[in-house]
Amino acid sequence: MENRRDFIKKVGIGSVGVAMGSSVYGMSAKSYNRIIGANALIRVAAIGVNSRGNSMGGTIAGQKNAEVGTVCDVDSRAIPKAIKTILGTKQTQTPKSEKDCRRVLEDKSIDAIYIATPDHWHAPLTIMGCQAGKHVYVEKPLSHNPHEGELAVAAARKYNRVVQMGAQRRSAPVLTQGIEQLHQGIIGRVYMAKTWYTNNRKATVLKPGTVPDWLDYELWQGPAPRMAFKDNLIHYNWHWFWHWGTGEALNNGTHEVDVARWGLGVDFPIRVSSVGGRYEFKDDWEAPDTQVIIMDYPGRVSLMWESRSSNGRKIEGQDRGIIFYGEKGSLDTGGDNYTVYDLDGKLVKEVKSVDEGDVQGRNTASPSLGMDNLHVMDFLDAIRNNRRPNCDVETGYKSVVAMQLGNIAWRTGRGLAIDPKNGHIIGDSDAQKLWSRTYEKGWEPKV
Repeated sequence: MENRRDFIKKVGIGSVGVAMGSSVYGMSAKSYNRIIGANALIRVAAIGVNSRGNSMGGTIAGQKNAEVGTVCDVDSRAIPKAIKTILGTKQTQTPKSEKDCRRVLEDKSIDAIYIATPDHWHAPLTIMGCQAGKHVYVEKPLSHNPHEGELAVAAARKYNRVVQMGAQRRSAPVLTQGIEQLHQGIIGRVYMAKTWYTNNRKATVLKPGTVPDWLDYELWQGPAPRMAFKDNLIHYNWHWFWHWGTGEALNNGTHEVDVARWGLGVDFPIRVSSVGGRYEFKDDWEAPDTQVIIMDYPGRVSLMWESRSSNGRKIEGQDRGIIFYGEKGSLDTGGDNYTVYDLDGKLVKEVKSVDEGDVQGRNTASPSLGMDNLHVMDFLDAIRNNRRPNCDVETGYKSVVAMQLGNIAWRTGRGLAIDPKNGHIIGDSDAQKLWSRTYEKGWEPKV
């Protein structure tokens, strides 16, 4: 993968095509910034600066008229690494260091926060950020459960803050063109989207352990009810445990399902079902490593997501991707590109990004520096121009809740009837219990 320093030198925030909603394709970021006259410095605090947050800290610092003012992490080892990454860009001002995100929110010099914490922190910190007057860029998934996702939407609206979810494909110019082609009928009425994710993850076993001196485990837990520390949980394997994570469905499936929902032009489903299990290993995983989620939407439209976390064989030659099926053919995509086929599978059209390069779907730090860059640019521009970003909090919520409903269906072992007006579960009291969660006393999110 291209390293960050070389990427920033090549891009110069000036050669990557930028798409803001349905704006002109192929316009360079440099040209775009001249048009909007973007000259107000935006100071961002990066919260959660290990793998993904480290990479994105550098992306934010590399933007024109933007600066990472603070880096915050409960892991003391992560902060100097993040500062090194940030100072490897155009930024010369050394960011402040902080362990407690609550202190960051008190800092009046910070305009916005970037969140790359574990999932159980995403919505509570988004809400806290809005209440503190900060704009928010939060990585997917927006929330750990549907209820707090609704609260995050409410907080963004109540406090009039820009909240962008990290669904970078929403800012990809060639893909945006492909979605517009779908909406204009290039393959006729689109009635189904198939999405997938594959990996070759290994067994995970948790063991009793002692909290290391570099970790503030109390703050790491934050809103989640307290549980004893275990070795091999932090920093990644928490994804597979419902107390903190949301499984592969939200860890990776959110990206493809968001594009699929975008292309299908749908909001909330009417039915959701899921099958699968922890099949490859007998270990401590709670979430499935093999899963299929099917969502039926109004208007005779279906969306399917397939995941194999522990079998890396690709589908259609891709480790992750989306196929749209329509009356006249199909459209494939996975990154900032798209390919159109007729009903016989004959190639009709292929459009690729010039600047982005290949998406590395299993890279946890950054599958695409190009799309990261464009999505951050869109967030900063939305702040400057007081508009909704490409993946506004409400847009992100609708994609996230679909996958959360898939997990609820899997955990209850039955299909769910859904109210298409708001995504709520109909007539299933056991499933409705999973709409929310309990919180550590004093950490309950409120708007």
